[in-house]
Amino acid sequence: MRKILSKTLGIIKEYPSAGFGMFIIALLVSLAIYSVFAIPYSEAILLWRGDVGIWDRTPRYARPAWFNLMPGVNLPETIIITPEGEDAKKTVTPIGDGVSEVSIELPFEFMFEGFPSEISLFIDAKYEQSRPWALMTWHTPDGREIEIGDRSVRSRQRLRLSHDDELRGRLRNYPAHVGLFMDPEEEEPAVQKGDYKLVVEGYVFEEEAELDMELVVYGRVHGAAGTDRWRRSLSVALMWGTPIALAFAFLAAVGSTLTTMFIAALGVWFGGLIDAAIQRITEVNMILPALPILIMIGMLYSRSIWMMLTVVIILGIFSAGIKTYRAVFLQVKESPYIEAARAYGAGNLRILTRYMIPKVLPMLVPQFVVLIPSFVFLEATLAVLGLGDPLLPTWGKVLNDAHQENALLDGHYYWVLMPALLLILTGFGFAMVGFALDRIFNPRLRKH
Repeated sequence: MRKILSKTLGIIKEYPSAGFGMFIIALLVSLAIYSVFAIPYSEAILLWRGDVGIWDRTPRYARPAWFNLMPGVNLPETIIITPEGEDAKKTVTPIGDGVSEVSIELPFEFMFEGFPSEISLFIDAKYEQSRPWALMTWHTPDGREIEIGDRSVRSRQRLRLSHDDELRGRLRNYPAHVGLFMDPEEEEPAVQKGDYKLVVEGYVFEEEAELDMELVVYGRVHGAAGTDRWRRSLSVALMWGTPIALAFAFLAAVGSTLTTMFIAALGVWFGGLIDAAIQRITEVNMILPALPILIMIGMLYSRSIWMMLTVVIILGIFSAGIKTYRAVFLQVKESPYIEAARAYGAGNLRILTRYMIPKVLPMLVPQFVVLIPSFVFLEATLAVLGLGDPLLPTWGKVLNDAHQENALLDGHYYWVLMPALLLILTGFGFAMVGFALDRIFNPRLRKH
């Protein structure tokens, strides 16, 4: 076995395209393994569901962070400032009768070319009955002070400053993420770079009461793959889509090809009614449209990926491959060593598994490799049509979400291009290896 493997690898070196394809496959497998360990399955499902609070501090429709590596591009990144930050300050001064004055300063530097996408203030107050009160003031690099507002605050509250109509009115009818960062000396809106600061002056009215603030200035780039409408990092789906796609395709390819080969060998060996029944079932199955059947099952019964996998394997068993294998097995059956095996009393199962099927296995290898991307595309197609497993983050699900949100029309190209690129690379890598293996194992195509 070791000699065969080393010989095969030696022959593969004669085909540079196969080496490149194997490199792509190795990258995909490495990404799949890394994803499983970096983000456990339960965590990935939780992140993709996007329950309340998980993605609150992530920008919406953000491009991948590597956009800022392009020449002349300096899009804002998300800035989160907490009272525990390095330059932040928080002081609590008791006044008497359980009343304390709370002062919080949240400074940060903003040196980007564009405006942020949003601004939010997360408030965390602890009290029994009397709500704390807070006055918020925005300090700009040129020394201006803009009053954000004063209010009594609840225990857990999010102030969406970008959606505050009253604040917008004080900012020349610009939303907060523009008006608070705008240079007043410019006629057209332009970013004023420099040091900003949010100052909160508040009061708590109980001994054990507390008041904390967290400022989030949302950027326009985030992570390696960007974000979608629901603020989810697309990296989760792109990473976890790799092991899901490869596992689905591998199991479908193994289940269908091995079973198809064994059934073809069974029909040829026993012949008669068994062979005829297998051929008639195959001919009927060949005219059945697989995709519409999967769509019908997804709409009427279940969209579980395991249900789809089972149906794909069942439909793939009695495929056109049985005809090909049958033609080869008919030749193998008449070989002298098969007659010799019969002469010394070998059983049917032994002849099938030890003498007939191994002769055809070289044909299986390239076909198996080429089948894998076809099943990857099938799973992605079902997801794009809205029939993918709703719980799983997959490449097709990302494309489906992008289509529903008109991502291309709105300029969010990354949302479509990145999963599409992974699908193309998968098909390209396996196809190049499969074609090379076909030349290696098929004598008619082998180089002389």
